[in-house]
Amino acid sequence: MQSLRRRLPSIPHPSPPLRRNFVDARIPWVRDRALDHVVEKEKYLLPFLSLKDHFLSSSRPPPHSLPLSSITPLKSELSLPCRAVEFVRLFPSAFSESLPSPPLPPVPEIRPTEELLSLHEEELQAVAISQSDVADRLLKLLMLSPSRRLPLRLVERLRWDLGLPRDFVSSVLPKYPDYFCTSPSKSKHGELDLEVVFYRRDLAVSSMESYAKRTGEYKMGSPLAFPLQFSRNFNLDKKVRNWLDQWQKLPYLSPYESGSHLKPKSDLTEKWVVAVFHEALSLLIGKKTEKTNLVLLG
Repeated sequence: MQSLRRRLPSIPHPSPPLRRNFVDARIPWVRDRALDHVVEKEKYLLPFLSLKDHFLSSSRPPPHSLPLSSITPLKSELSLPCRAVEFVRLFPSAFSESLPSPPLPPVPEIRPTEELLSLHEEELQAVAISQSDVADRLLKLLMLSPSRRLPLRLVERLRWDLGLPRDFVSSVLPKYPDYFCTSPSKSKHGELDLEVVFYRRDLAVSSMESYAKRTGEYKMGSPLAFPLQFSRNFNLDKKVRNWLDQWQKLPYLSPYESGSHLKPKSDLTEKWVVAVFHEALSLLIGKKTEKTNLVLLG
């Protein structure tokens, strides 16, 4: 395993005299109702999937029933937004509720519907088919980190965003020993990190670079402008917009390259940081994640 490890050699870069020329301005916050609608629609999705996975992995043999009392204490662990019984009743097409026959105690039991079992089987098949793609995206996420490693607990937080199965530590990681391995954390005693075993240069191409190559000629280090779409009624004053136009014309530095040679707080450094976050989000299925996850990645 150790013999497979590689270190990405440092790549020399010129240090152009690009100075920070933008003074922070107060920009009014504008609500995006379309985005709010998307968030509202998905707010129950992750708790639902967590409950479904717990249910089907912990339930008794067919008909897969579980007493409601066994789910109630797991409200926090499953991130349920309300009482377990209330949440279950939000999805009558997925869960059915019944009382056991006497002489068993009248404790409500929950069981999955045939529709949920069918969808679960489809999900398992989709996860199996896309496993190599998921492994590539996980490797690229680790390659974005300057240390080529991330806390395993952070990867577990991003599990759903990356499309990893619940048991990815035992079902996915062992199949890719030449991609990554677990090792003791360098920052927290008793915890594990997931680190790169072999740095794949062929994967060290960002989504921005891939798109530029597909749509026209592109040379590494050339200017690339990030696609921007502002919410309705969101306006930038002339000074800010002029700065943004100039900032977009700065060279695009690959997020897979080290930014250690860049001057702190320069516009070029900020563009590289944006490139890193843009690439991290592009590796996620929904191209979005909770703000806390971005803070932890940073």
